[in-house]
Amino acid sequence: MPHAVSRLRDQRLARSQKPFLARGAHLVRCPRCRVGIQYCMCAWQPKVTAHSAVCLLMYDAEPLKPTNTGWLIADVVPDTFAFSWSRTEIDENILALLADPQWQPYVVFPDEYVPVERVVRDVPQAELQAAGKRPLFVVLDGTWTEARKMFRKSAYLAHLPVLSLQPDDISRYRLRRSTREEHLCTAEVTALCLHLAADVAAAQALEQWFARFSRHYLAGRKPPSVAEQHALHNGTAL
Repeated sequence: MPHAVSRLRDQRLARSQKPFLARGAHLVRCPRCRVGIQYCMCAWQPKVTAHSAVCLLMYDAEPLKPTNTGWLIADVVPDTFAFSWSRTEIDENILALLADPQWQPYVVFPDEYVPVERVVRDVPQAELQAAGKRPLFVVLDGTWTEARKMFRKSAYLAHLPVLSLQPDDISRYRLRRSTREEHLCTAEVTALCLHLAADVAAAQALEQWFARFSRHYLAGRKPPSVAEQHALHNGTAL
């Protein structure tokens, strides 16, 4: 069954007035994993469970981009929800999800843009369990400029606690360029959230899936060496 980001992609394509042409549009891609068909990674699709959930608010054409890493989150975390973000039209399903008593939503965003009283730095697992709640990480999926816009212009997020992450490593994402080296991509951010929620198996699976995606995707851009091809087709990393 298609996951949430795949379904959102189909919805976005249905309302497009012209074809979306990604960089490298000539490349024949696997429709499931989005990498060059000769480097398909579907055979290594992870299957894990997770106590946490993820709500992706995706900016405009983000679901259409082959480099989007929100797709990888939906591959790994069973309870992944995905919505197109709009400044003027609010999807009632977003509001219903955020109001559902089984979830404790956290907006994932840097603390430098938030009043200190809204900031949290960890996920109080014992408290959530006592209250019968599960963590729901609201992740803003777009460029840094787009994410800031979504954060500022989404009044329905203004009452939620903001989880501010303190990653130790700079991003290893090399499929797109960021103006700030310390910015992490969507999948990296979510893996850190899962670690905080003690969803270690899901966090590690997402990290490994992201790393594999990066290798296989880049192989479609630049022909790999014979040794690299062998590693890709045998599920090993160089």
